[in-house]
Amino acid sequence: MSETERYKLQPGLSPAGAWAFALGTSIGWGSLVVTANTYLAEAGPLGSTLGMVVGAVIMLIISKNYAYMMECYPECGGAYAFSREVFGYDHGFLAAWFLILTYLAMLWANATALPLFARYFLGDMFHIGRMYSLFGYDVYFGEALLSIAAIILVAFLCIHQRKVMSVCMLGMAIFFTAAITICFIAGIAGRGQGLSFTPAYVPENGLPLRQIVRIAAISPWAFIGFEIISHGTEEFTFHKNKSFRVLVTAVVSSTLLYIFVTLLSVTAYPSQYGSWLEYIRDLGSLSGMDGLPAFYAARHYLGSHGVWILILALLCLILTSFIGNITALSRLLFAMGRDKVIPKRFGTLNRHGVPAHAILVVAIVSSVVPFLGRTAIGWIVDVTTLGATLIYGIVSAATMKLAGARKDRLEERCGLVGLVIMVCFGVYLLVPNLFVAGSMAPESYFLFVVWSVLGFIFFRMVLRRDKEKHFGQSIIVWIALLSLILFVSLVWMNQSIMSATNEGLSNIEAYFEQNGIADLHSEIVAQQMMNIRRISARSIIVVVALFATSLVILVNNYALMSRKARESENELGRVWDMANTDPLTGVKSKRAFTEKESHVDGEISGGQAGPFALAVCDVNGLKLVNDTLGHKAGDEMIKNACHMICKLFRHSPVYRIGGDEFAVFLAGQDYENREKLLQTLHEMSVAHISTGEVVVSGGYADFEPGKDTNMHAVFERADARMYTEKKALKAMGAATR
Repeated sequence: MSETERYKLQPGLSPAGAWAFALGTSIGWGSLVVTANTYLAEAGPLGSTLGMVVGAVIMLIISKNYAYMMECYPECGGAYAFSREVFGYDHGFLAAWFLILTYLAMLWANATALPLFARYFLGDMFHIGRMYSLFGYDVYFGEALLSIAAIILVAFLCIHQRKVMSVCMLGMAIFFTAAITICFIAGIAGRGQGLSFTPAYVPENGLPLRQIVRIAAISPWAFIGFEIISHGTEEFTFHKNKSFRVLVTAVVSSTLLYIFVTLLSVTAYPSQYGSWLEYIRDLGSLSGMDGLPAFYAARHYLGSHGVWILILALLCLILTSFIGNITALSRLLFAMGRDKVIPKRFGTLNRHGVPAHAILVVAIVSSVVPFLGRTAIGWIVDVTTLGATLIYGIVSAATMKLAGARKDRLEERCGLVGLVIMVCFGVYLLVPNLFVAGSMAPESYFLFVVWSVLGFIFFRMVLRRDKEKHFGQSIIVWIALLSLILFVSLVWMNQSIMSATNEGLSNIEAYFEQNGIADLHSEIVAQQMMNIRRISARSIIVVVALFATSLVILVNNYALMSRKARESENELGRVWDMANTDPLTGVKSKRAFTEKESHVDGEISGGQAGPFALAVCDVNGLKLVNDTLGHKAGDEMIKNACHMICKLFRHSPVYRIGGDEFAVFLAGQDYENREKLLQTLHEMSVAHISTGEVVVSGGYADFEPGKDTNMHAVFERADARMYTEKKALKAMGAATR
């Protein structure tokens, strides 16, 4: 592998492969196991279906935004790269930080789902070495080892078998799509004329519209992962303008599979229940296949074959989520390593063209997670709803800004719509008692705050090693994040108080029941709880209003101060430019050269100086022109010489360091072609001797690490060579006369 290939991902991802990665990552364990108590318990079959359709439409808008940004910036990194290019590195870091949390959470959710898979279908096989109980979940060494082994195996294959993993992703995506579809068709056909989804909604959960909105509002959680192909844009074997079709296909496929599983789950239930609703509400007391509605229905219609079909489909869902999230994380870390945001080794590829360092780190970090238990991971997974909402909002904002600048009106509107929807989702999640009794557990809000604070700490480390000075340019983004942390902390505190209050009232109600006065007081307890929720919602609204007003004023004041600071900087810059610009020629002045020399000397003493060379140029015959034709003619001669030097050295700064003397700091292309450029200068001057045009003598010298202790040493060698050239040109001029 060449040096260039070590830093750029190579094509290898077909449209079908991209679809498999997008689909396989967006749905996992939850699509077959959690759907019943997530969707059906909230909104019923019709409410869930309509909510998912609305969510899919929203994700199609987000897909349009992603596709536009992928076409404009076809490089790995996804939302990190988009926000970095449109808003700057500070926004890019913020997007990357929450992307890492989101993808890690989904990876961990499926890693810890393997023991649950084993509990459901293999019994107590891995119940070996019970270590402790964490938040009510028994952690066994055997189950933790199972998850760790799966993580290590998938990581190993991703590092060494890139093409094989792509083929496996496609095969598994096709299999679970076909498996779920077959079971759904069997369920619908098996019910025949007796098919009924009554009740269509959950009667106790309010108006149907409210139930639909609840389901649509968690669409960022339901679909997160479909956008992971934005991290592998460099690997596409197809044109970037086809990415929207791939994303649309993945979103539509995910939506249909979610709907199939949801409706399949209500087509059959045990005979002791009068409706699907009674069955779903009693899932907590059931075990085995009876506790998994989709599997119960598959067994009811297809017997053991149906169960095995869904078991294999579920295993494929877990594995594709494993592979997809590890791949997305590795490409994201690779992009950050290539930008030197994190250590440079993350931005290199192994001989298989894979960012192995990034995959290894993900595997090592994830190997600790199985010891935390499923309950803690559930809280982390809940945070992904908030993280995904934030990421999709950032991408939508970037689309709106970029499309507006390029006058792409359709994309600009899509960006605006996506941003507005994500803001509404954010408010819905962050002000839970305003709309629902609680969207996330208090612990999930707390974990979001912890991750955000860790982001501040890590950003400080990034700032300290930021030699290119990319970061720290946008204080607004950090004010916004700090405000979000403070607000989410307030929500966490409020939810914790509400949870404690609810527990206290439940204990009081239990006491009433024990003493035979439940009928009298249960209604009072319910009324008090409703009053507490109402007061809590009102308080949150007031706090949000005050907080938002303060934030708007703060941002407005900061914008005003920034404008004044920019005006002062521009004025200072004009004065500075005048001091560092030669008034006669317009090139950099001797003062600017002195500053450059001081800066380079500092780099040399610190061992940080890169390769460079200095060229010194001098105008021949200036004194004769000044003495015979006057200083005005001499000035014209200097300007002509300067024009000649600048035209030749197009990629390097030119300094006038004396009356007729110029210096050029050779870097980049000019440094690579320095010998050829000085030879061209010599040939031009030789030709000008006979035509009477300006003659410029030039010489150059390279910086020699270990020998040169300052830039002046390089200058002296270049100056000496320039005088040697000057004597030679004078001799040629004398010979022609």
